[in-house]
Amino acid sequence: MTEVIKKYYFYLARCSDNTLYCGYCRNLSDRENKHNNGDGAKYTKQRRPIKIVYSEQFNSISEAMKREAQVKSWKREEKEKLIKN
Repeated sequence: MTEVIKKYYFYLARCSDNTLYCGYCRNLSDRENKHNNGDGAKYTKQRRPIKIVYSEQFNSISEAMKREAQVKSWKREEKEKLIKN
């Protein structure tokens, strides 16, 4: 029997007002669509459309959540540097 490895993602999304939103999910395109349909976070609902501009893949949801918490605490300049690299 083959073991199914689930993938989780940390992501940064750029909102229409040029702010950045940090999140985590299982499927990046589904999550982007949810945000743009107004079914995502309260923060992005008022700042549509959004575009996921950066992501990292993890094997567990806890790893993705830890990365989100880490990057969320960063200043904007550090987040922009992450996106560019």
